[in-house]
Amino acid sequence: MGEFIDSFIGFNQITTVLIGAFVICFVGYLIGKISIKGVQLGTAGVFLAALVFGYLYTLPVLEDLPVLGRFFVADPSASSTVVSYKFLESVGLVLFVSSVGFIAGPGFFRDLKKNIKSYVPIAAIMIGIASVLAFAFSLVPGIGSSYGTGILSGALTSTPAFSAAKQVASNEGLVCLGNAVAYPFGVIGVVLFVQLVPKLMKVDMAKERSLIKVTEGETEAKERKESKKPLVIVDSYGIFAFGVALVLGMLLGAVKIPITGKGFDGSCFSLGNTGGVLIAALLLGHFGKIGRISFKIPDTTLKVFREFGLVMFLIGAGVQGGVQLVSQINASEYGIMLVVYGFLAGIVMTISPLFVGFLFAKKFCKLPLLNNLGSLTGGETSTPALGMLISVSGTEDVAASYASTYPIALVLIVIASNLIGTLIV
Repeated sequence: MGEFIDSFIGFNQITTVLIGAFVICFVGYLIGKISIKGVQLGTAGVFLAALVFGYLYTLPVLEDLPVLGRFFVADPSASSTVVSYKFLESVGLVLFVSSVGFIAGPGFFRDLKKNIKSYVPIAAIMIGIASVLAFAFSLVPGIGSSYGTGILSGALTSTPAFSAAKQVASNEGLVCLGNAVAYPFGVIGVVLFVQLVPKLMKVDMAKERSLIKVTEGETEAKERKESKKPLVIVDSYGIFAFGVALVLGMLLGAVKIPITGKGFDGSCFSLGNTGGVLIAALLLGHFGKIGRISFKIPDTTLKVFREFGLVMFLIGAGVQGGVQLVSQINASEYGIMLVVYGFLAGIVMTISPLFVGFLFAKKFCKLPLLNNLGSLTGGETSTPALGMLISVSGTEDVAASYASTYPIALVLIVIASNLIGTLIV
């Protein structure tokens, strides 16, 4: 009977990935709704479900089971299916950051001008602390810079830092292991932080929202004066604007700037798809038009794309993380204790910048709570944490603070990864 079912039900690779993604979706949202004293994982529950799903790909026994074997190993090599989840991650990430850019755009330069003396130091302090910890960890006998920078990139969930670390690493496998070990807590830790702080402080969220509310009166008056002729709306849903932002952003993100070595033979810095798309969307969202062509996007579209993009990103990153974590541990010749040390070091590299950054923003920069937390999510380059903060705060205005610190943190962590990898063998 099992053989009959197995031969009757067959999935091609695309169907396998789609079914897997939506299974992860509804299981992850159920996990995210579990509340412990009012604290939830929220959308990060999708990431947890995806990690488990990715782990299942590493179980050879599934290949011999009817139906399940066909589902998990639709292709002779499971890795080709996992690559498809990488595609979901990439699509989800650019959709999310472009949504954030369009949301933050109208108030971005006003907020940045007002708080630039705060956002730059916050990002620098957070990345500086994490980098010093990574440097110290790398000096421990038997650790080295390859594992240390891998832990750093995972603790701050930074793909550009991960790529930079691999470029200068003496052992690329250890970079991958470090990233896989630290990444799960790097996601979940910041998500929990932005929920726990308002609860512990017992803040009045309505009052906090009023402190960062974007004032649109002056901007609207200016638009009415300049827009004597009606703007051309290419499509009512804003898909056209997304398309332009994504293309321009990915072109910008592909530009490489040499950091070490001669020309482009050494390590290079680039904004990548994430940073490039964010900047392009911020600019289009701020100006709202090019000539007479409108780039205004309905709020409904922005909210849907933001959530959908975040979920696709978490699914792709989680499945790959589950597969990579197991495979790298199995391939490691250094034993389980190296993994334990890396996991603990990752927790410290995730949490320490958050606490110091929060206190600095509160005591010295005098930022309102939501501006404070928004800047922390950007300083940790944490996409899932921003999604949770928007949900917790009840306003998307926090995206402006994220967008203000994110580019600074992005540049600094890539430079730090290169320096650590170059200075320590």
